[in-house]
Formats: sequence, C-alpha cells, structure tokens
Amino acid sequence: MSEHPLDLSARLIDTGVVDTPPNRITQELSELADGVAMIESFSHVVVLDTEEGLVTFDSSGPASGPAVVESLRNWSDAPVHTIVYTHGHIDHVGGSRAFAAEAQQAGRPVPRVLSHENVHARFERYESTNGYNQVINMRQFGGAAKKAGQASERPFLPKGTLRPDTTYAETLTEEIGGVSLEFNYCKGETDDHTWTWLPAQKMISAGDQFIWNFPNCGNPQKVQRFPIEWAESLRAMAGKGAELFVPAHGLPIAGEERIRTCLETVAGALEVLVAQVLEGMNAGATLDEIVHSVSVPAETLELPYLRPLYDEPEFVIRNVWRLYGGWYDGNPARLKPPADSVIGAEIVALAGGVQSVIDRAVGCSTEGDHRSACQLIEFAVAAEPEAHAVHEARVQIYTARRAAETSLLAKGIFKSAVADSEEALTGEVPDVTMVLNIGE
Repeated sequence: MSEHPLDLSARLIDTGVVDTPPNRITQELSELADGVAMIESFSHVVVLDTEEGLVTFDSSGPASGPAVVESLRNWSDAPVHTIVYTHGHIDHVGGSRAFAAEAQQAGRPVPRVLSHENVHARFERYESTNGYNQVINMRQFGGAAKKAGQASERPFLPKGTLRPDTTYAETLTEEIGGVSLEFNYCKGETDDHTWTWLPAQKMISAGDQFIWNFPNCGNPQKVQRFPIEWAESLRAMAGKGAELFVPAHGLPIAGEERIRTCLETVAGALEVLVAQVLEGMNAGATLDEIVHSVSVPAETLELPYLRPLYDEPEFVIRNVWRLYGGWYDGNPARLKPPADSVIGAEIVALAGGVQSVIDRAVGCSTEGDHRSACQLIEFAVAAEPEAHAVHEARVQIYTARRAAETSLLAKGIFKSAVADSEEALTGEVPDVTMVLNIGE
C-alpha cells in the first residue's frame, strides 16, 4: 500500500518539497473519513456510503472504470445509488458504463446519474465534433501527427456512457440515505462543473477545479475556459470551512487552514494573471506584447499544487485574451494573412534558398532560441513540404524544444510535429500510443 493520500498531501504542502508525484493512478482505495473513500485513478472516484447505497463522485475513464469498480467492491458490496458527474470530460464519465454493467450483472438498477444541465450539451458537442476530438487528443496526449480524415471511427464519447437523468441549473440540495449534499454550479475549466458541499462531513468534492497543477485554463486546442469564475468558485469553497477537500486529480487535503490557503492561493494566481492581461488590453497593447510581458512569479509556480506541468500561464494569457478580446491579436498583418505556403516561399526567397533558412533555424535551436527556431523551420516546411532536409532539421528542432518544456500540453504538440516529420521522412505513421484519453 502506498503512502496514505492525506499524509502525503500534508507533507507536500507543509514542506513545499515534491519528492513524489501528487497525481497518482494506483487504482487503490483509501478511506478518508467515516464512510468516505477515494480510489486513485484517472480520474479519481470519491465514494460516500449512505443508508440508501453508495454515492460516487465521477466514474473515472472508459479504460480505468472496470478497475475502479473492482477496487470499490473490495471495500463495499452496497449498490451504487447515484453517480455525480463533476463535469462531462471523458475521464470522469466514461467509466460509468462499467458501473452500469456491474449493476446489471448483479440484478440491480443502473445507478442514477446527476450533473449540471450543461453536460447534455457537452455530450452533443462531442458527437458533432467526434473526428476533431480524436485528432486533438492524439496530438495532445500521444504526440501523434493525426490529420483530418485519419481519426478513428470509434466514438469519442464511449458507447454505453450513462447520460444524466437528474440535472440542475444553479444549486441543488438533496438528502440521500440520511446525508445532505449541496450541489453548486460553477464555471472554470468547463461550463458544466459541479462542486459539492457535504455539511455533516465538512467535506468538498471539487472535481477539476483543483488539480495539483497550474489550472487547466488555457488549453490551446480546446474550448473556452473561465478564469475569473474559476477563482470565484475556489473562494466560495474556501469560505465553507471544509476540513476535507477532495479533487478529482491529485491528492485530498485535510485541515481547514491548509485547505483555505491552497484554494485562496490558486484563486489569487488566476485573478492576478487576468488583471495583468486586462491592464494591457485596456492600455492598447497587442497580444504579442502581453504574452511577452505578463508572467506569474517563479515562487508561485514552485508550489506543489501550482507547478505548470499540464497547462501553463502563457496559454492562460492567450485564453484570457480570447475571452475578452476575440481572436484578432492586434497585428493588422494577421487579420487576413497570406497562406503559410506563400509567406514561407517569400522568406525562403529572401534568405537565398531553403538551406539558409534551415541552417539559421538549427543555429537558433542550438543557441537555445527555440521560439525563433520553430518559426523559421515552419517557414521552410511551408515553402518546401517534401524536402527531406527540412524534415530532418524539424525533427531535431522540435525534439530539443519539447525537452525544454514543462507542460504536457506543449510537449504533446511539439512531439506531434516530430511525428509528422518522421512520417514525411519514412512514409510510415509512427507507432505512438495515446497515454490518456480525456475530454479536455
């Protein structure tokens, strides 16, 4: 048995020393309080024991759902009364089919599913953008160079995923098996999020509003995030006086003061970032000027629960601009730009040939100027997309760029560039396995 999650979280937070990853996928169940347990998976499943049966917060993903059910049954054989979707991402809802199958095999009713009403719209969007979601998730999590038309025919929303049958709009209070639950709607990573307050247990189920990483509030390939509403939800949670706080990724946290400090620190980081971006926008700055002038203090990003290992502040800055200012970045040349192939050919001609551009791109990469290296090699690719010398340099450049990055989102996209050029060089699609398959 690994270190108990509450002991580990207290040690990481109190010392600031991260000597082991806080996001664990062990499929192990740990009791957190009387009648409360958590299964560490992707995502976690939080379990509440009531007189009417079990209430679970999320169901994990389609691949991990069966292991979660097995772990749960080693703890309790009570029927699952209700599954609460904290939001509609695949790693939170895809495991529901395993719960349904287990109930049917035991001759029990399929669990009721409760969520915010916007989960229905999310599922509809997944169905209408099935191919797109396959492409971007292969790129984001596997680094595969998937292109339009290459996506799998399988549905992004797994067949058999349970649909919500009980929904609410703003708040909902229910009593299940003698336990009072207060469901609260908020925006943040998604527009369909639920966090739950259990007053008798002084416990909060937070979903993805806290993930032991810098908030996933800027994901470059996904839909709009909501940083101010995210911060507001964290402050609302902090005001509850919770003594047990359980997110869907990362470790649970015990202790009112420790919980409040963590939540207020994350909220403050988002609020300051938004304030800086808006200050620049109101002063007439371009997106480029804001991206290269706004930052989060290094000491903030060193906190065990705010490290930029999934998303990162630069992406959040761009998302804040999109939220308040649209897609025009302030550079008039990019309002209606030429095709990449046209501008690439112009740059190559000015440089005196594609080899000059390749040489300078490699030189920039060697000097550690990865931003310039990538831009230059993309001009070369756009101008001569079949040239082996271009793709050989591109593999080298993006391999170095990926190694210098911290966030999974950046690493995945840069790895996909490597895979794309490797395919161009060999004619074979690289064998890249997607590590994770989540909604957003």
